[in-house]
Amino acid sequence: MPQLFSVHPDNPQPRLLKQAVALLAQGGIVAVPTDSSYALACHLDDKAAADALRRLRGVDEKHHLTLLCRDLSELASYARVDNRQYRLLKQTTPGPFTFILEATKEVPRRVSPPQRKTIGLRVPDHRTLQELLALHGAPLLATTLIPPGATEPLNDPQEIRERLRPGLAAVIDAGACPLEPTTVVDLSEGELVIVREGRGELARLGL
Repeated sequence: MPQLFSVHPDNPQPRLLKQAVALLAQGGIVAVPTDSSYALACHLDDKAAADALRRLRGVDEKHHLTLLCRDLSELASYARVDNRQYRLLKQTTPGPFTFILEATKEVPRRVSPPQRKTIGLRVPDHRTLQELLALHGAPLLATTLIPPGATEPLNDPQEIRERLRPGLAAVIDAGACPLEPTTVVDLSEGELVIVREGRGELARLGL
């Protein structure tokens, strides 16, 4: 059975988050709360963990995975953006937006879709996840927690534990999430393209 770390939503206990970070370092997949829904996350540089993440989610290599970043200071290592794009990112993060960007060579090829050197990037506005990213010290590779065959993400930590064992290492329970997907914005070709309208308000994009 996956471990369950029940943390305070406003003041998550570092001791419990450090245990989750240790599991991530060992190649484990952890269900984490975000400002849109629960997500599955793993270590970016662990190929076996990334493969296991896709299997658990029931998606292939064509599915865009996302980097969960603590802030935009990590951006330059993983994505190429011009000044206009950076200003857009700055006015919308942290928040429930996922940006598809041109990836740098620092991004492992296996996490980009075939024929596209791109990466999804997101700076979540969620205290527990922000603390976890700070303790981890690097972005996490993630995907929305939608079980194979389902269309909606799971929102109950106990159900997540039951449905996704034995592939899941742990669940961080910080309470229910909004259960609305992020707004996905593709900037990889230069122009702004809305791929999916979700919780992120288009007005914040100037639309």
